[in-house]
Amino acid sequence: MLKAYKYRIYPDKDQEEFIKVHFGACRFVYNWALEQKIKTYEQNKKSISRFDLQRILVHEVKPSNEWLKKANSQALLASLVNVESAFTKFFREKTGFPKFKSKKNPVQSYQMPQHYTVNFEKNVVKLPKMGEVKAVFHRRFEGTLKTATISRSSTGKYFISILVDDGKELPEKQEFSESSTIGIDVGIKDFAILSTGEKIENPKYLKNSLIRLKCLQRRVSRKVKGSKNREKARLLLSKIHEKISNQRNNFQHQLSFRLISENQAIALETLNVKNMQKNHCLAQSISDAGWSSFVTKLEYKAEWYGKIILRIGQFEPSSKICNVCGYHNGNLTLKDREWICPDCKTKHDRDINAAINIKKFSLQDQNLIVI
Repeated sequence: MLKAYKYRIYPDKDQEEFIKVHFGACRFVYNWALEQKIKTYEQNKKSISRFDLQRILVHEVKPSNEWLKKANSQALLASLVNVESAFTKFFREKTGFPKFKSKKNPVQSYQMPQHYTVNFEKNVVKLPKMGEVKAVFHRRFEGTLKTATISRSSTGKYFISILVDDGKELPEKQEFSESSTIGIDVGIKDFAILSTGEKIENPKYLKNSLIRLKCLQRRVSRKVKGSKNREKARLLLSKIHEKISNQRNNFQHQLSFRLISENQAIALETLNVKNMQKNHCLAQSISDAGWSSFVTKLEYKAEWYGKIILRIGQFEPSSKICNVCGYHNGNLTLKDREWICPDCKTKHDRDINAAINIKKFSLQDQNLIVI
């Protein structure tokens, strides 16, 4: 089973400069390889393979660019793999066409496939051509070291993400029943509503920081482009964005772990978040909630612990159907938070009713999608 562990590292000035050399070299190789792929297809209507690019890089590009020899050769070859992966993802998943990397982007990274070591006792990681770099190992791991990714955040912090193969197999999916299954309906006012009737409040980290964000954004806009004062203002703005992101991730990690630990199966509604964000009245609130990242955390943690994620269709009327008698209320609008069923006279909370229906729909064989 593969797991990634991310740690903060503290390179000295010389090591920091050497990391920047790697950033530049890997970015150069990535952009060069992407350009070669585009030109080859335009001229010959054929794709050039990664191995041909590797041969050209070693025998032609590196000899004519001496500065590339300062960087680790494995890191440069990893950039070619990344280009190949970007095209594969573009053709298979129909995502965006691969883009050129920019030097101006404050977020930079490069990969180290091998020849690095970790020392938990000394709190250092030894990197090729760089030596020992101070790190903070807040947790340990056991297993075979795979690819390491060195990255710099927009606030200037350096991290290393280590992919580890612990040699364990993913646990088998455990049996579940109606009593061990929980339905979850995500929302804006309340982040998650459970079929048990529990409502989990939406912390709204972005909304609570908007006043400060607008102030810092105005300061950035007023500074001269390229000046040191603009860079200082941009750094302050980046720090508050990073804080919001960390708060949201921490909240979602704690909630997802709790739900996975307490239940054998979790029922969710399939949402097209991208289309929902086209509503300009709700777009910011939807982005602030981060539903997609929350579902992603539920999915991979379910894999780790042998739990099951159930999905219902995107267009199932979970809010409009009475969970007691099955009456369909076609006149229900988004502003109606409560409604009374005309048939059985049951008073429904819109969100709790939806969560109960999501659980019921997911347990029906014809709607069952197991992940």
